[in-house]
Amino acid sequence: MTEPTPTESDPAVVLAGLRGSIDNIDAALIFLLAERFRCTKQVGVLKAKHDMPASDPTREEQQIARLKRLAEDADLDPAFAEKWFNFVVAEVIRHHRNEAAAQQS
Repeated sequence: MTEPTPTESDPAVVLAGLRGSIDNIDAALIFLLAERFRCTKQVGVLKAKHDMPASDPTREEQQIARLKRLAEDADLDPAFAEKWFNFVVAEVIRHHRNEAAAQQS
């Protein structure tokens, strides 16, 4: 039987490695969210220019269903995926309403 290397048997080293991975994933998520909001900002401008509503409940329902399926495939709690989406969409709608108000000024 092979002896584990000192770093494999040291929980502090393992923990530091896992935390480094988590930090990298968090950074990637922030950049992805920023890109998502750049796109939704363009949607908000388009909606404001054409007097379209900030919210699209049909689209949101479709996205929730889609994301829940993706979450299941990824072994992620679908309810968590829905909560995350609802949180993000609430912020997007707030931005869209602000853009519409700015267009009216």
